[in-house]
Amino acid sequence: NMDGYEVCTRLKSISQTQAIPIIFVSALGEVGNETKGFELGAIDYITKPLSPPVIKARIKSHLTFQQLNQELQKKNQDLARATKLKDEFLANMSHELRTPLNAILGMTEGLQEQVFGEINNSQTKALQTIERSGSHLLELINDILDLAKIESGRIELELTLTAVAPLCQSSLGFIKQQALKKRIQLETKLPPNLPDLLVDKRRIRQVLLNLLNNAVKFTPEGGCITLEACHDKCPESGSTDYSFLNCLRIAVTDTGIGIAPENIKKLFQPFVQIDSALNRQYAGTGLGLSLVKRIVELHNGQVGLTSEVGEGSCFTINLPCMACPLPSPELEAQPKHSIKLSQPKQEASPLILLAEDNEANINTVSSYLKAKGYRLIVANNGSEAIALAQAKNPDLILMDIQMPGMDGFEAMQHIRHTPNLVDVPIIALTALAMTGDSDRCLAAGANNYLSKPIKLKQLVTTIQQLLLK
Repeated sequence: NMDGYEVCTRLKSISQTQAIPIIFVSALGEVGNETKGFELGAIDYITKPLSPPVIKARIKSHLTFQQLNQELQKKNQDLARATKLKDEFLANMSHELRTPLNAILGMTEGLQEQVFGEINNSQTKALQTIERSGSHLLELINDILDLAKIESGRIELELTLTAVAPLCQSSLGFIKQQALKKRIQLETKLPPNLPDLLVDKRRIRQVLLNLLNNAVKFTPEGGCITLEACHDKCPESGSTDYSFLNCLRIAVTDTGIGIAPENIKKLFQPFVQIDSALNRQYAGTGLGLSLVKRIVELHNGQVGLTSEVGEGSCFTINLPCMACPLPSPELEAQPKHSIKLSQPKQEASPLILLAEDNEANINTVSSYLKAKGYRLIVANNGSEAIALAQAKNPDLILMDIQMPGMDGFEAMQHIRHTPNLVDVPIIALTALAMTGDSDRCLAAGANNYLSKPIKLKQLVTTIQQLLLK
């Protein structure tokens, strides 16, 4: 009462049997019959009269294919588990590394501002050395995390219309002091009315800084570095109308040590440095240029390099432009209202609740904020934060995310469901810094999000902005 088609249909509808390979054997050799069999899930259709050797060969072939398919599925599952474990490892390592760096850089910043008392010139120089070393460690951590995000496809570009000339000038400002120490001359070639770029401004600045830092690192004393921006057709046509052009070229040229042709391809591979002797002489992880290439390619752009040993190198990035760009302003727009980091008046000193479980970070943040005139109360976990917030009704809450017991996410959700705390400003402080962390913080109820190690001046600015609202 049941033909082969119905048997196949039922077998494929049952979870325990749906993976079993089915081969139809039939005297019905019309195309329609074969098609129906394959549509129902059969892996083969053999017509009578049968040839035992052919049947045996086909069965063997299908069983081999099934085994390979199962092995592939298992490898994919293992890969997915490994990827998840890697993401968890990176998130945990980010937290474990950023937490002590937050205390180191925070205390250094506070000491240089003399919030703990006066310091002399030699102490200032020592603190600047500590700050530079800590900042270098932070850059290495950020490079590793950024590369992991890009390779996993979990990085999202925040595209905004960006003026090229101010972006180039501000990037040069970051390396100016390093260049002055080596008496390196910095030059720019930025023609007027360059088209604006629709890019992730922070990421493209990261690209320029990587290229400029490398140029300073590998250029000897008394050398020269040039930052140039132009359109591909600009040098030929001499036209200042860029509406018909579709690509902007930014070049960083140096008079450094140069690169041998056989080593150029290696430069853009992660964790690769072309010479062990150079590795000892010039510190670095070998991640910078790999990040440059990946970030530019995320913008549908290209990276190029020409170099000659002993003469120098020219790194170029080509980025697509808008069809009808707006003229770039000469200077970046300034905020209408600047917020002074002045000490709050004592009679109106805001009360801040700091939820943090790390003692070093508690001392760093609380000492700095108290020196700026704020009153502080401290909770060591989410439950304490909720209780203190309900009892003391603070003017603002600084909420760490990873705490023992109840974490910051859950604590913020509870606070937002408390009637008298619905509108209290919350700044989330986290050392995770992974993709989606900021969105999770804002969704849980935070008004703002700062990634550790935090800049204490930036923290005070953010506090004052929220309190003014």
